[in-house]
Amino acid sequence: MLQNVDLTKILVLDIETVPQYSSYEKMPETWQYLWKKKAASLKKEEDQTEIDIYPRAGIYAEFGKIVCISCGFFSKNGSEYLFRVKSFYGEEEKQLLYEFSAMLNTHFNKPDHSLCAHNGKEFDYPFIARRCLLNGLEIPAILDIAGKKPWEISLLDTMELWKFGDYKSYTSLELLAASFNIPTPKDDIDGSMVWKVYWEENNLERINTYCQKDVVTTAQLLLRFKNEKLLQESQVQLL
Repeated sequence: MLQNVDLTKILVLDIETVPQYSSYEKMPETWQYLWKKKAASLKKEEDQTEIDIYPRAGIYAEFGKIVCISCGFFSKNGSEYLFRVKSFYGEEEKQLLYEFSAMLNTHFNKPDHSLCAHNGKEFDYPFIARRCLLNGLEIPAILDIAGKKPWEISLLDTMELWKFGDYKSYTSLELLAASFNIPTPKDDIDGSMVWKVYWEENNLERINTYCQKDVVTTAQLLLRFKNEKLLQESQVQLL
């Protein structure tokens, strides 16, 4: 699998998102009304309220924001891979999106370059593109897929690759990592806890560390898909 894919032409990425406000009560009245309408379709139990569901607001681009984008790229040292990881994170979403977009447009803008994320086609890629537009920024060229033919789109997704055309189920990064004997990236927090770490703990460093672990795990999956050896700790460098 992926035998003809050059890993040094792939940028692996992951994003972490949170609700734009610390609580439902802190939202402007208009946005409370809009979230209430949205939440009505998200309730899993009759007694759930829009306040109960509010922590999930972060996964919707209209109600959430990006607080961290981590990305990693492969290089070769002889026959051995090296993997370097860099993060863009902070309170100012527009600034981190601007810096990330500039990096993509400078270093990953050739036809043979690709992005890769786990569940990226459903979540990471569209979320980044939508938040760029909502912040008045141009969408990075590699993510601006409107009008492109399928073979012109350079977006890989490890979850989609694992499906082999089967669209019946979702396979988490944690489950797939365990299946391939890859150390779990969820040894501290998981995605459902990010909003609390951000709004209650104000701990962006912890979120960044978690995001970087997901990037490394996704890179390890690519290696497993190619039947290659996993990265050792000495082969991973945090920039």
